[in-house]
Amino acid sequence: MSGNGNSAVGLMSYETLVHAVAGAVGSATAMTVFFPLDTAKSRLQVDEKRRSKSTPVILAEIAKEEGLLSLYRGWLPVISSLCCSNFVYFYTFNTLKKLTASGAGRSRPGKDLLMGVVSGAVNVILTTPMWVVNTRLKLQGVKFRNEDLHETHYRGIFDAFSQIISNEGVRALWNGTLPSLILVINPAMQFMIYEAMKRKAGKGGRKISSAEIFVIGAVAKAIATTATYPLQTVQAILRFGQYKGDGKSGIIGGISNIFALLMDRIRKYGVVGLYKGLEAKLLQTVLTAALMFVVYEKITGATFRVMGLQKKLKA
Repeated sequence: MSGNGNSAVGLMSYETLVHAVAGAVGSATAMTVFFPLDTAKSRLQVDEKRRSKSTPVILAEIAKEEGLLSLYRGWLPVISSLCCSNFVYFYTFNTLKKLTASGAGRSRPGKDLLMGVVSGAVNVILTTPMWVVNTRLKLQGVKFRNEDLHETHYRGIFDAFSQIISNEGVRALWNGTLPSLILVINPAMQFMIYEAMKRKAGKGGRKISSAEIFVIGAVAKAIATTATYPLQTVQAILRFGQYKGDGKSGIIGGISNIFALLMDRIRKYGVVGLYKGLEAKLLQTVLTAALMFVVYEKITGATFRVMGLQKKLKA
């Protein structure tokens, strides 16, 4: 009975909900601030004919060719997807953290990594359709240098869902799921490093400053992003939906497509081609993650102080 009670508390607790809402708000705030960097990253990943240049040059080029507002093209679907995605991730991660808090936890980094992988897998399965749609909308109206890429014409989020289902089938909404599942190692590594560094910085009950949280979040994300970037490029191409692959379906076909895309990239641009757009990605994702963690910690800290739950925050 007590085990079931603890499970119910972990799944439905107010504290877990606060973490999830704070994670969603923090990610939306940070992404809005650094959204143009995400635009540059997406363009470099998908449009192979665009020569790799510094991020400021790419942004200036896009603004000149397509207008200043094009730097924020697809903002609404991205923010909607990000809010849902981070709510699911933070909710699952903190639920697992709460349910496993009673153990001695000597191998805590390993436990954090495992919880991150499980949370990431749940998140991918539930939110991939939203990310497929926002990738399409973000790249709609883009002036591609690669002539093989054709324009799409969606009138919004719901029309994009409708057109993808009617023209490509429901399964197309889960394009890129396999690399996404493999990529759950990215946020898992990020959270493992973040939690470990935060524990070390806060040893002996020391208060961690916002500047320290920013640096810890940035370092954690930089390591995770650099390690997994080639797969993130494959994920973006598959979500865009114009790579036909070899016609094989299922997991075997998915692995085959991932391998083919990686080899094609190496053949055309060398190993360096696997990291095309990394500069923009690192700028965007590191700064976004760092700011997100600061906002997240501020919201959870303030909420728990108001509710008299500050001790639980350190559990």
